[in-house]
Amino acid sequence: MSSNGPVVLAFWACALAGMAAAETPLSSIDWLSDSVTKPAVAPPGPEPEITTNALPEEISVKPLDAPRLDSVGLLAPAVTGLPETLWAGSDPRELARLIRAARADTLPAVQSLLYTLMLAELDPPEGEAKDGTVLLARLDKLLDLGALDQAQALIERAGPANPALFRRWFDVALLTGHEDRACVAMLAAPGIAPTFSARIFCLARGNDWNAAVLTLETAKALGYVSPEEDALLARFLELDQPEDGALPSPPRPSPLVFRMMEAIGEPLSTPTLPRAFAQADLQFSAGWKAKIEATERLVATGALPPNRLLGIYTERKPAASGGVWDRVAAVQRFDVAMLSGDADRIAATLPRVWSEMQDMGLEVPFARLYGEQLMRIDLDARTRKLGFRIGLLSDGYETIAARSDPDTTAGMFLKGLAQGAVADQTALGPTALAVKEAFVDAPATLGPAMTAYLRNGQLGEALLHAIDLISEGARGDVADVTEGLALLRHVGLEDVARRAALELLILRPRG
Repeated sequence: MSSNGPVVLAFWACALAGMAAAETPLSSIDWLSDSVTKPAVAPPGPEPEITTNALPEEISVKPLDAPRLDSVGLLAPAVTGLPETLWAGSDPRELARLIRAARADTLPAVQSLLYTLMLAELDPPEGEAKDGTVLLARLDKLLDLGALDQAQALIERAGPANPALFRRWFDVALLTGHEDRACVAMLAAPGIAPTFSARIFCLARGNDWNAAVLTLETAKALGYVSPEEDALLARFLELDQPEDGALPSPPRPSPLVFRMMEAIGEPLSTPTLPRAFAQADLQFSAGWKAKIEATERLVATGALPPNRLLGIYTERKPAASGGVWDRVAAVQRFDVAMLSGDADRIAATLPRVWSEMQDMGLEVPFARLYGEQLMRIDLDARTRKLGFRIGLLSDGYETIAARSDPDTTAGMFLKGLAQGAVADQTALGPTALAVKEAFVDAPATLGPAMTAYLRNGQLGEALLHAIDLISEGARGDVADVTEGLALLRHVGLEDVARRAALELLILRPRG
């Protein structure tokens, strides 16, 4: 204990006593930072305030022209190509609802657009909701996607002094192994701590174990921790002996619970947890298999770039066979074939590795790694047909289409689609017909709701609805695909529309 231990103990005792008079008992969800556990569709409304003490609220002063939280972003309009007024005509609470409802498991082109919307620097929406309503929804969607680096950068641009922002910053720090940094900030300003459990954790991390124990005991007496929380914290503080038995695995652990379970030697498996937890398996201490599976999950949602996938797949030789090891072996054999430039070896290894990528939903990351290079090799006719479809999922899709001469009706439609010219092509099947309609006469396919959004200056809402329509189409319901694609084309997002349409026709239905 530090030399001024009695003073510290007295401080925490008084602080807790004061908090007892000011707070209602914290429910379990209050310290389960809901940034990664809340349902995908959150009820509209501002983020609830969390009272931390009975003292008068600190008065902050900032210039009248200081940026609002909802305007904070990482990508300037010159980078995104989006108008600064994208959110301006919308109600913040409705925007927050639509953002949280957006699906993470959708087409890569749609994911990319969603990231752009989440990270864009835009004028804040006008409305009665508290400033930061939309920013918090954007952060929660990034956490849903597993994009912790992007979320952290956005929080730090806004400044994590706001309690709701700090909660998310603390979560990110816990999952990326930087909890000491967040604890230093918390202990320097105790009033920002989201929960008693977070305070106890940080006191222990700072080696002030006596203060941590006192805080736990006082919080228990005041009814601020549940029996489950008490059991975990007691084990974390080494107040219980290991022979007391393993703790039951919590069904919906917070990042704080996850980190404490790891600290007591009872780590939780991440594959069944939200994507954000996969980031914990990217740390140095994790095994190769765990790193592979985590990287696959995060690359699939665009949280990590495709080259991270190739790096982890080729890190070493497979340790065994079956499951993930067969996938690693297939990628390694194909990568060696590509490096050699041997067309026969490529033809022999491509079908298997492509099947593996399809099973994992990683076709587009694979295409971005190999698609353009693949089409520069003199392949046999059968392999070239598959290479053509893979190439259309890469960044060079338009160039590949221009240099290709497919000999099937479906292939000709894909070529025309990549070039934005399908009017004279024959569409086979309902999905191709829905796509063709969007590319032949886009404005005429917009319904009254979309038209009203555009007329009222609610472009952001229109784009979020278009994302939803296309995402439904990716799961097999093509009824509304036409309007979603048409909206993208109508507002100038032609590249996104073409990529999404190609993915709809080439990829297996999602979900």
